[in-house]
Amino acid sequence: MTRSAVIKRVTNETKIQIALSLDGGHIAIEESIFENKNLSPKDEHATQQTSSQIIQVQTGIGFLDHMLHALAKHSGWSLIIECIGDLHIDDHHTAEDVGITLGQTFHKALGQVKGVKRFGTGFAPLDEALSRAVVDLSNRPFAVVELGLKREKIGDLSCEMIPHVLESFAQGAAITMHVDCLRGFNDHHRAESAFKALAVAIKEAISSNGTNDVPSTKGVLF
Repeated sequence: MTRSAVIKRVTNETKIQIALSLDGGHIAIEESIFENKNLSPKDEHATQQTSSQIIQVQTGIGFLDHMLHALAKHSGWSLIIECIGDLHIDDHHTAEDVGITLGQTFHKALGQVKGVKRFGTGFAPLDEALSRAVVDLSNRPFAVVELGLKREKIGDLSCEMIPHVLESFAQGAAITMHVDCLRGFNDHHRAESAFKALAVAIKEAISSNGTNDVPSTKGVLF
């Protein structure tokens, strides 16, 4: 069974459409939200297509695209994200709403939590930086994110928004998530290693445990 979903979320602040396949492969969006091509971000740095994955991320915030590209790549997902946000105000609404909507799409694609490992742990280095992530597909949204970022911004993304994107994803996905950067002095490296560690943890958590059982002593996860 294909674990995939498409969600469109429209508010007064953002217009977002996401297609996600947790197991990679082909995905597509029937109708792009970029009806006016002038509204489409022109930088395609977060676009990649291989025999097993399709990744296209266009949020209008380059560093956010870069982080979500890394998350999708190392999780084994195929992912399309389109967003038109009120960037004339700042990056907050776009970053937060993309995190929420990606989480909701993940939750819908995963479906009932059964037949999977449920827990996942990941470590990822990037040069001098090392991050750790632990995930529980608990259906109880909670996030602890400690990245220790010192800069005000990386590219056009406020550093305060980087943990908030992860918190918003956990809220939408209804998962428990702990992400820590254990060491490193370059904030780009610290943030990217955190997203990659989370990808490794998620990939393990959603992988098959060889049964069709709900991985809980309660017999339910909701």
